[in-house]
Formats: sequence, C-alpha cells, structure tokens
Amino acid sequence: METRVALIGIVVEDMEAVEKLNSILHDYGQYIIGRMGLPYREKDISIISIVVNAEANTISTLAGKLGMLKGVSVKTIYSKK
Repeated sequence: METRVALIGIVVEDMEAVEKLNSILHDYGQYIIGRMGLPYREKDISIISIVVNAEANTISTLAGKLGMLKGVSVKTIYSKK
C-alpha cells in the first residue's frame, strides 16, 4: 500500500497524559521521521510536532489514539504527494 507523509500537531494540557502519549509514540516509532517538543511554561502546556511516513490508516489510527487521551488535542496535516 502507498505511504503518505503527515504532520501530527499535538497540544498537551494535562501533563498526566504524557506517559501514555510517549508510550503510544514508542509503539509507532517505526513510522516517525522526526519529533519536536516545546514546553510552553507560561501557559502550562506542551506542543509536540510529529512527522510520520505511513499508510493513511496507520496515521489516522495513531492520531485517533493520541486524541482520545484526556487533556490532549491533535490535528493532522497530510502532504499532497
């Protein structure tokens, strides 16, 4: 099946979700091209960008699992290629 490149943007507002979030990302590590995390201490949130290369259903599943975590918001942008 064809793979796609996507950017998954994650905003973490509940720091208790971080351990589970990292566990999920570890499970999908083979698809992750890069990751950047920024703590925004003034607002007590973290912003994480994940770039992945995987089949569309795998990306959707990953984003869905992350989005189901309490205090976590997720948006995904797909490349056109």
